[in-house]
Amino acid sequence: MSYNRSNIGSGSRNVGRNTFEFGRTYVVRPRGTHQATVVWLHGIGEMGSSWTQFLESLPLPNIKWICPTAPTRPVALFGGLHCTAWFNVEDMSDNATDDVEGLDASATHIANMLSNERDDIKLGVAGFSMGAAMALYSATCRVLGQYGSGNRYPINLTVAVALSGWLPCSRIVRSRVQASQEAARRAASLPILLCHGQVD
Repeated sequence: MSYNRSNIGSGSRNVGRNTFEFGRTYVVRPRGTHQATVVWLHGIGEMGSSWTQFLESLPLPNIKWICPTAPTRPVALFGGLHCTAWFNVEDMSDNATDDVEGLDASATHIANMLSNERDDIKLGVAGFSMGAAMALYSATCRVLGQYGSGNRYPINLTVAVALSGWLPCSRIVRSRVQASQEAARRAASLPILLCHGQVD
């Protein structure tokens, strides 16, 4: 196998009053010429290693996949049960409060991993379920040029892939993109693949 454990971007992120301890990061190295790096984000309760064999089997030899592990934290949706999660989820309704602090901590962690790549490498985010939501949130940060906190977003993402996920902070994204011609231009030029299963 061509993946290995790595400490790329691992460790704590302080955001607001909380410290988020991210788990181990796994890397699937490209088998061909390295042309792109994609951070693959797992679903709730999984680990970075959960997807490495699948990613290695894809006929995409020029992509390096970085597979971080989310922090273990209490998730309100599950009655406070501790599990790996990129951010807290209260419920799945449109009226739920978004955990912007947790979203920003994870988006910062992802951006830090991508900031180590060479300038000629295309950068992307992808994920499944909660990981898909996190990938879409990172794409939103790219489009708006800033995190939810207002701090500048430093990465030039060139693609986002979301499998069976949702867009966190969706209530405010539309108005913020419509209020900025630059954000609208970036949104129109960022390729996003969004897929759902028949029973999602």
